Amino acid sequence: MQTVPENPPSMPNPLSGQPGLSPTPPPVYTGSTIGLWLRDLLVSAVASVLIITFLYQPVRVEGTSMLPRLEDRDRLFINKFVYHISAIERGDVVVFHYPRDPEKSYIKRVIALPGDRLRIEHGVVWLNSRRQLENYVPEEYRDTRSVAEIVVPEGSYYMMGDHRSISSDSREFGPVERSLIYGKAVFIYWPARDAGVVR
Repeated sequence: MQTVPENPPSMPNPLSGQPGLSPTPPPVYTGSTIGLWLRDLLVSAVASVLIITFLYQPVRVEGTSMLPRLEDRDRLFINKFVYHISAIERGDVVVFHYPRDPEKSYIKRVIALPGDRLRIEHGVVWLNSRRQLENYVPEEYRDTRSVAEIVVPEGSYYMMGDHRSISSDSREFGPVERSLIYGKAVFIYWPARDAGVVR
């Protein structure tokens, strides 16, 4: 019968003394677990503040022209940086300075891009001779207004609200210049029942 001692004698390291090989170094501890946790928490908090300050801005919706997705007094975050690295696309919900009074901000959906040929016939939007299926506009929010065909100027975008029957938009004040657009609506955070991504 063979027995194993409770405290076996230390064995020589087989790697010691061999060229090119060294024993695994012992772990080095630089502080307590709580200290590391607090450091990581502080770094995360600072990063979050910087992200919100420089990338996102909270705004409040005033009015009902973007029903049913955006309701009056909804709070949401807009991304102020995204259009510095990517293009504005049809369907984006954007925030821009009102062309007739830059002190005011509007939130609308991008319907047409620079160079698009647009016309509206009894509430139906046609882009480049193709009828648009706008699933984000419920039937009860449509209207029968018409707009003669235009070509959206370079550097401008055609905006419309989803609640077509009450929205003041590019049908009234014309296409919006790119320089007036300063954010993309991304997320509703209040009230909780409306929380979610803006589409």
